[in-house]
Amino acid sequence: MKQVANPKGSINGVKLQIWATWLFYAVLIDLADTVANEFEMESEKISIEMLFRSFYHFNHAYNRGFSHDLIAYLTSPKNRDLGIVKYQPKSQQRDTLDL
Repeated sequence: MKQVANPKGSINGVKLQIWATWLFYAVLIDLADTVANEFEMESEKISIEMLFRSFYHFNHAYNRGFSHDLIAYLTSPKNRDLGIVKYQPKSQQRDTLDL
């Protein structure tokens, strides 16, 4: 007897993947807002991709006992080379009006 794949199970699997991706993205955006607040800048200037890539570096620092706080690690002056703050060429930088 030939078994037919359960279409309901595969749909649930796809829904679970979509939900997990959405949840991870929400946490990543919240983390970007927290990092932007620590840097005292707009959250649009934080690179979400580089923030995600920095998890790898934090994981190694955590496993070696160098750091235990993600926000402190990401905002540390020693870790500016992670590229979390988006680079803006001088030609596109605008002077802010200080009223």
